[in-house]
Amino acid sequence: MRLDKYLKVSRLIKRRTVASEACGAGRIYANGKVAKASYDVKVGDVLELDFAGRVLKVEVLDVSEHATKADASGMYREIV
Repeated sequence: MRLDKYLKVSRLIKRRTVASEACGAGRIYANGKVAKASYDVKVGDVLELDFAGRVLKVEVLDVSEHATKADASGMYREIV
């Protein structure tokens, strides 16, 4: 799944266009490298979001095309 779509489906970022813009600005990292919106997200990837004045680091646990609001938080695990 594309990174911008994953960020939207997992509800880490509200809108796909905002996620795409964040990727284009170099504020999203996948496994320590700057990631483009077209990056293919896989289970086990570590994503870092430097967004809205804070840095959020998560590990991808599940990649699914659709998720309910309740299931979205199960798609990733926050790393401290």
